[in-house]
Amino acid sequence: MTKKVIEGQFSTSQYIGPGRITFDQNSGLIEKFEKNVTFHKQGDYYEEDKLIFAGMGDVHIHAREDVSGQHTYKEDFVSASEAAINGGLVHACDMPNNPVAPIDDESYLQKLKLTDKAKVSLLIYAGIGPNTKPLSFKVPYKAYMGPSVGDLFFENNQQLEETLKHYEGQWVSFHCEDPEILENSKNKPTHLERRPVEAEVLATKEALKLIKQYNLYGKLCHYSSGEGLKLIQKAKEQGLPVTCEATPQHLYFSDDQVGLDRFYQMNPPIRKEDDHNALLQAFLKGEIDYLATDHAPHTQEEKEKGTSGLTGLDTYGAFVTWLLLEKKMDPKLIALTCCENPGTFVNQFIEDVSVHASRFKKYGKGFGFLQEGYMANLTVLDLKQPITITKDVLKTKVKHSPFLGTTFPGSVHAVYLAGERI
Repeated sequence: MTKKVIEGQFSTSQYIGPGRITFDQNSGLIEKFEKNVTFHKQGDYYEEDKLIFAGMGDVHIHAREDVSGQHTYKEDFVSASEAAINGGLVHACDMPNNPVAPIDDESYLQKLKLTDKAKVSLLIYAGIGPNTKPLSFKVPYKAYMGPSVGDLFFENNQQLEETLKHYEGQWVSFHCEDPEILENSKNKPTHLERRPVEAEVLATKEALKLIKQYNLYGKLCHYSSGEGLKLIQKAKEQGLPVTCEATPQHLYFSDDQVGLDRFYQMNPPIRKEDDHNALLQAFLKGEIDYLATDHAPHTQEEKEKGTSGLTGLDTYGAFVTWLLLEKKMDPKLIALTCCENPGTFVNQFIEDVSVHASRFKKYGKGFGFLQEGYMANLTVLDLKQPITITKDVLKTKVKHSPFLGTTFPGSVHAVYLAGERI
């Protein structure tokens, strides 16, 4: 028998209730999703008292691997994919700020080839830097408007604009921090003051201007500013094709909680309580498009020296249970933000990337939806089984997390990859 059946309580952006999925074991594709069913309990899998989503995806991670191999002591595509599965994720998108950045066809395909060994599907961004040009095939791009971790960034907005005029019609994600404000603030006493809200807000205005000017499809990464969210929402209402991400750490912590502890340092920084609250409330209402971890592993020693970046893959699904149970977020919005929107983002690139990466050729219509022809990828959450985050439960190489010691009210029960239960 090549047909397999999974029963349980499902959630999509349009439906919450009992369901049954039938998929083909050979192709790994969904053949049918039935709603409002009476459980047979005689199928291949019955996930009793769990909540099942289409496989969740993270559109923003730093797996650290490239052809140089210089940073694989922090993470690589295998360990990152193991951490992703641990967190209930079935696909992710890797950022380009590597020692050998993927900025043209050759360097992109060299890095893409390395993802073949990953245990989940990994799409990679191409980098945009001074004097780069678009690739010959469709991929997502990342532009660092100011200095972050790595050398792929712009020193001023004029330099950025001169480059972006070549990317008309492309999908560009922006790290929104104004380079001139960062330069003028670099000697301030705290990380929060060195990367102030004003840098994000001014860069947001510039990014929105460039998205409109060059007909870009824009995504604003790891957003943290309440004032900037208003600008993004207004741009959406005016029809600008722009979306934005929020990280678990920006949604969970405020500067009042982490203070001067260098471990929690990231770019942009964890903000004051008013920005934190504005971000959280917007996320709970579905006004933010993606839950994206910005998973950025560094060693404990590097963190103690003040290197920016926090891990997040291992704790993705557990954090979602906090949103569901403690913050009472609508499961339909979780399905939209964690499954369908990431799936939609990735699916548009599969046809082009599949020409160069054989593993993408079998993905049917892609990820994120419980519909015929999509991958039978599922994230199953147990809302009755809490989990305390300890080093022992982490799969990331660096074995640390901003949530160490935190008890989440639920946990990841299982992940299905192409119908195979993990």
